[in-house]
Amino acid sequence: MCYAMFIVVILVSCALSFLNLMWFKPKKMEKLLREQGLDGNSYKFLFGDLKEMVKVILEAKAKPIGVTDDIVPRVLPFVHKAVATHGKVCFTWMGNKPVVQISEPLMIREILANYNQFQKPSVNNPLTKLLATGLIDADADRWVKHRKIINPAFHVEKLKHMVHAFYVRCNEMIKKWEELLTNDQSSWEVDVWPHLQSFSSDVISHTAFGGSFEEGKRISRLQQEQAQLIIMAEQSVYIPGSRFLPTRSNVRINEIEREVRASIRSIIDKRVTMMKDGYIDNEDLLGILLDSNYKEIKQNGNSYFGLSIEEVIEECKLFYFAGQETTTNLLVWTMILLSQYTNWQTNARNEVLDVFGERKPDIDGLSRLKVVNMILNEVLRLYPPGAALGRMIHEETKLGNITLPAGTHIQLNTILLHHDYDLWGVDAKEFKPERFAKGVSKATNGQASYVPFGGGPRICIGQTFAMMEAKMALVMILRRFSFELSPSYSHAPHLIITLQPQFGAHLVLHKL
Repeated sequence: MCYAMFIVVILVSCALSFLNLMWFKPKKMEKLLREQGLDGNSYKFLFGDLKEMVKVILEAKAKPIGVTDDIVPRVLPFVHKAVATHGKVCFTWMGNKPVVQISEPLMIREILANYNQFQKPSVNNPLTKLLATGLIDADADRWVKHRKIINPAFHVEKLKHMVHAFYVRCNEMIKKWEELLTNDQSSWEVDVWPHLQSFSSDVISHTAFGGSFEEGKRISRLQQEQAQLIIMAEQSVYIPGSRFLPTRSNVRINEIEREVRASIRSIIDKRVTMMKDGYIDNEDLLGILLDSNYKEIKQNGNSYFGLSIEEVIEECKLFYFAGQETTTNLLVWTMILLSQYTNWQTNARNEVLDVFGERKPDIDGLSRLKVVNMILNEVLRLYPPGAALGRMIHEETKLGNITLPAGTHIQLNTILLHHDYDLWGVDAKEFKPERFAKGVSKATNGQASYVPFGGGPRICIGQTFAMMEAKMALVMILRRFSFELSPSYSHAPHLIITLQPQFGAHLVLHKL
């Protein structure tokens, strides 16, 4: 009898805890948000807005749009609908967690400036953690340590030595394009998307691992496959424990994770052995990182102040994933837009020929490309690689005139901010590089309305690397080809972690 009563008490206690977690607590948080003037979706038991979110995303991806159509409803359909209904600062629900959607510059500036209060959200799906952690996932003191050690790898002086790798790899891509041309052709159709992916992959493989370039390429291919598998899993509602089920996808994801980690560890072990033998190779990202890490440990006399081998592995994985994705996306949307706005393509080509002629591009010349810089800034405004940034708070926090309860998730909607008529004018949806003629600060009137690489202390550490690589590629492409949209091109920007062309980027290239 006593045993049965004990079981009943336990079951009732578990049921009440479950109800509190999945109903009473979310409804209390909803009430607190509404009392402060925020509007938003009503909480739905257990799933929140997840079912509606999946539905509208699938509907949005079902067909392409016109090249001049507004891309926001296709890229972030659920958020676009919520903001249109409830305002630029509103709330939605990710399961039982409230997500405050923010597309207001003053609040975004405050959030990005205070990285200790507004931290990166914890990742509930363990599969997502396999893609990349390291600096991008670190917070508080751990972030400070990682940033300090990694920073030397992205100094401009170090990047100067990597410009040659950008040049060589882009030259290889251009030769592949020319090989597609038969003797009697002067123009031909190419889906440039996979070529640009391979180019960026080769660049990051060479600049990250130098002499281990071929192994680096293999790691990059594995990471791309892993990303696709994880994204497929992400598009379904995550069930705790499901990653441990022996499905074909899960087995392959874990195989790749083991292979990638083993390969990177092998490369690192060889470098560490070389360092112990007195040979310092600090011309690539890994070498600079290991050298910086060694100096930090030596200076402080304690390994606690440095990164462990496991942390170095995670940073290397991040080099690959972030380095490749950002540049690939920037280049593909630049080529797509310049295919539509051929006057800007001509202006950029004329500038490139004025600055370089036929000589090999160098870092000083790349920094003088004003028109190219304006174009890239406008592409990043219209097609930011990351359409949104996530943050969360762990304790009650004031934001503007709102007090947010602990556990609130925050989404900074970069793409909505970049397309906002109130901030950019009636032509906000149009491609107009001239708005950046006097620089970013003038274009934004000093507001936090342009954040393609984030902002504040946590601004993307690799932005100079990405911009330099993109400029080099664009210079070399413009000197060899003019290009336009193919009749077979389908305009379908969508999110697979970053903003990508769902059906590729089919262009017609004309050899110059």
